[in-house]
Amino acid sequence: MATAAATAGAIPADQPMDKRKLIAFFAMVFGMFMSILDIQIVSASLAEIQAGLGAGSDEVAWVQTSYLIAEVIMIPLSGTLARILSTRVLFSICAAGFTIASGLCATATSIDQMIVYRAIQGFIGGGMIPSVFAAAFTIFPPSKRAIVSPIIGLVATLAPTIGPTVGGYLSHAFSWHWLFLVNIIPGILVTAVAWSMIDFDEPQKSLWKKFDWWGLLSMALFLGSLEYVLEEGNNKDWFNDEHILVGSLVMVAGAVVFFWRAFRVDFPVVDLKAFANRNFAFGSLFSFVMGIGLYGLTYLYPLYLGRIRGYDSLMIGETMFVSGLAMFFTAPVAGMLSNRLDPRVMMAIGFFGFALGTYMMTGLTGDWDFYELLIPQILRGCSMMLCMVPINNIALGTLPPARIGNASGLFNLTRNLGGAVGLAIINTMLTQRSDEHYARLSEHLSYTNPAALDWLGSVGANYDSFGLDGAAVALQKLSGMVTQQSWLLSFIDVFTALTALFASLILLVMLIAKPSGQAGGGAGH
Repeated sequence: MATAAATAGAIPADQPMDKRKLIAFFAMVFGMFMSILDIQIVSASLAEIQAGLGAGSDEVAWVQTSYLIAEVIMIPLSGTLARILSTRVLFSICAAGFTIASGLCATATSIDQMIVYRAIQGFIGGGMIPSVFAAAFTIFPPSKRAIVSPIIGLVATLAPTIGPTVGGYLSHAFSWHWLFLVNIIPGILVTAVAWSMIDFDEPQKSLWKKFDWWGLLSMALFLGSLEYVLEEGNNKDWFNDEHILVGSLVMVAGAVVFFWRAFRVDFPVVDLKAFANRNFAFGSLFSFVMGIGLYGLTYLYPLYLGRIRGYDSLMIGETMFVSGLAMFFTAPVAGMLSNRLDPRVMMAIGFFGFALGTYMMTGLTGDWDFYELLIPQILRGCSMMLCMVPINNIALGTLPPARIGNASGLFNLTRNLGGAVGLAIINTMLTQRSDEHYARLSEHLSYTNPAALDWLGSVGANYDSFGLDGAAVALQKLSGMVTQQSWLLSFIDVFTALTALFASLILLVMLIAKPSGQAGGGAGH
């Protein structure tokens, strides 16, 4: 990849596009789309998978977690593998392996098989994502990157956004097996096109002799344990659970060995020197926060609609599609603005839009529906695209071409980790704040409160006339109302915190140096 990226630095701005390479590139983009889509495509259909495989609620969660753990290990590793094998070989293997793993997932007959197959699918699929970035620098001259960046950004943000919609539709119209079978034919086509048309770089097989196997093992332990702790921590009460405690110790040990070897060996499994570039470091920080915005809000809206409004997976998907449409229509605008506006101004506008959208959500009530969520979702979708393009240009635009291939993997990793950290914090806040709000609200509903007693008596009398225990039914209903209100207040707390986070990023933008030239790349995952 590094070799390929270096070649890209010498491409004249007016060089005509090679149609063969253009077809190969778009096949790679579609492969990346499938890989990212499959993170969220099962999220709305876990109940169907659980019923089909006879799994428990704790077990079925691993259908999602195993994919994420495996993917987060492969993403930073892909830069090194592409240098050794070449982009053509790596991407073709990943596309073919992802397709085969999808078929295995569809034929799984037990939850254990499904978890193993999903891990394979996530690991192999993760190799397709950063490869698209290095390819963008190789194929396209700088004058075309204002078009390429929004395309990749759109794919990377649209895929997780529409994942619940696609998954909900497939599982409702057909069965959960089609969540995976839908990948088969596109996967075969992507593999065939990638193998026959990708010709961006040459393999450096001599690097196998220098490959840092201990670095790979420590990185796998570090990132895998980190993802596990973040995914499962809130459900298991964090460090009060033995598994989370052990996972944390493994994570720390893996991190120490990984970082020690990353700075000591001649050919580290991941080159961290890109972080010495101030703009890449800030760009990665912004990418991390964008992961919170992308995955955190994709999680919060469906959670509200399901828990408070009682929507099923298909209704949630139809409501969430608004953000995807906003991204789709904003992508070309973001591309045009990237040639006309200072990227720091675009980022500030995007973060302001994010903050405004989450601030509007602080007025949330139990009656909010499609139309009340419309403007916040539009703001989220538009702001996502306005931030994506300049963040990529800021992060990758000032790096030496030889480092872009490896840096793209790190850049994508920061967004994944941002999503994982964001979800862990959001879940913890929701749990803790809802408990606190429930306790506070319950204090005002004691038997010394005349209004509460009148309400219980009035509601209970209605049920007494039907021969039911009116007092018990009234208490149950009151408890349900308090629970719902405590959840609403905790949602508002989370949206308030997100508003402060995105608003603070507007100030951080001022610390960034403007890239000296046109940058390329696209949005990460």
